[in-house]
Order: sequence, then C-alpha cells, then structure tokens
Amino acid sequence: MKYMLIMRSTDEAKKEYQSRPFEEILEAMGAYNESLIKAGVLLGGDGLADDMTDNFVVDFSTDTPVVTDGPYGETHELFNGFWIIQVGSKEEAAEWASRVPLGPGSKIEVRRVTEMSDFADYADTPAMKQEAAWRAERGEQLA
Repeated sequence: MKYMLIMRSTDEAKKEYQSRPFEEILEAMGAYNESLIKAGVLLGGDGLADDMTDNFVVDFSTDTPVVTDGPYGETHELFNGFWIIQVGSKEEAAEWASRVPLGPGSKIEVRRVTEMSDFADYADTPAMKQEAAWRAERGEQLA
C-alpha cells in the first residue's frame, strides 16, 4: 500500500523551526530519510519551497481552467513537504509518520495513494489499459 505523508505546520511551529540551527534540522530529516531508505519503503518525497513566487493555482470552476497566483487554501496550516512510502499496512504507515522529526504545532497528514487495483472494475477499459502500459514502461509494479 502506498501512502503520502504530508508535512503540515502552523505559523507557530514554523517560527520555532526557524529558531533552530538549519544544520540540525537537515541532520534530523536526513536520518529519518535514511531510515526510510534502509527499510525499503521510501518511493519519493521533497520539501515545498517557502517562496511563493513560483507557485500558482489552477481553478476549474469555469469551463476553461484559470491559472492565478492564488488564493490558496487556508493558511493557518502550511504544507511543507511530503514523502511517498510503500508499506504493508495502515499501521506501518502510521508508525513511519509518527517518527518524522517534527515539533509541537506540526502534523503529518497521511493519505493512501490509489493504486491500479483500486480501479480493477475498469481494468478492461482503454483508458486503464493505457495507464497500465505507461506504468509498465516506467518499470512501475502494478498492484
């Protein structure tokens, strides 16, 4: 099962985070990432840039999607980064999420990522056959 661990922090947590030496934070996150890699569960992940100048929103509320520089969702909690992990159970995902080196005011939102097996009822459709072919070309295992 794939899960996305989404790092969320409040403004208060961000302020506390910025008061710590950045090398200390890098070291803690690096150690966490290394434990994910050594366990063979890390599929991907990255931090999200604080600088909002390159970010944008695509709004689908009209017939033609509209690209704007905002507004964004509620800003009382900020998305800071994510990991994609492959684990055997929801409980294992929760265990990994609880080990992220974050402090008070931070949260990890854990969302299951859909897999091909979630669309088994549509496996014979042209769209799903094409999706399976693309995934196979990328060497992705089909679950």
